[in-house]
Amino acid sequence: MIELRHLKTLSALRDAGSLVEAAERVHLTQSALSHQIKDLEDRLNCSLFIRKTKPLCFTSAGQRLLTLAEEVLPMIRNTERDIARLAGGETGRLNISIDCHSCFDWLMPTIDHFRQNWPEIEMDLSSGFTFQPLPALVRGDLDLVITSDPEDRNGIIYIPLFSYESVLAIGKRHRLIARKCIHPQDLAKETVITYPVDQNRLDLFTRFLDPAGVEPAAIRTAELTLMILQLVASGRGVAALPNWTLHEYLQRDYVTARPLGEKGVWCTLYAAIREDQKNSEFMVDFLNTAKEISFSTLAGIKSA
Repeated sequence: MIELRHLKTLSALRDAGSLVEAAERVHLTQSALSHQIKDLEDRLNCSLFIRKTKPLCFTSAGQRLLTLAEEVLPMIRNTERDIARLAGGETGRLNISIDCHSCFDWLMPTIDHFRQNWPEIEMDLSSGFTFQPLPALVRGDLDLVITSDPEDRNGIIYIPLFSYESVLAIGKRHRLIARKCIHPQDLAKETVITYPVDQNRLDLFTRFLDPAGVEPAAIRTAELTLMILQLVASGRGVAALPNWTLHEYLQRDYVTARPLGEKGVWCTLYAAIREDQKNSEFMVDFLNTAKEISFSTLAGIKSA
């Protein structure tokens, strides 16, 4: 009565917290997902979760199936990986560049997990802040680039990992704390704190300030996320950061945050790879692992 697709669906439902987001993660329509769950409940003659609860609340039967999913799905994944390795005898290299200051927190567990499963793959890691990583990817010096700024280049494809909201971090006594959302003109008199990268690679400028023709009063840079948030908390300026980066600090009531504009500024993080590597077993496994760990550890992200 219980199929692998049911376990994958319930895992996605638990991680996403809603039918809409879970449907996106398993590549089904919301109607098809609801039908699949209802079909399973009819087979088992019991409900698996309580409708219209937020966050989603699973019944005892649902919890038991989630426990089964946690045991079975990794076993299936590991077996598929082993068979692929045996079939292809694949060895190779994975040189990664990160064009994203906030990505280390989730990328490191991804690399650790991947290294355990593919010990024969030679790995290297570098930041893309001091050179242009995409031309290096085209040349073959790199194999994968994590970026939110895709550029159209021959032979390069972009695999969406997830979408995130860029929000404005402000101090708890800041004058903008009374606003429900931030408008571009609100930042005309503010010091904006950013990572030390070109403005044309920052979502705050390319997707929010520049289209409105607004420039902040001053720009200050800091290398580390913690340093940026310390300056924000001390009233030295404001900073636009990914929602997942801010989650821990918002929980600790260290700073507060407001959306950029009424609809918010949503961005997508991509893995850029060469087209000739898109079907490589270890590359496919790395990308799947990156997505799984991101959705299990990062708050506020969505399927892209």
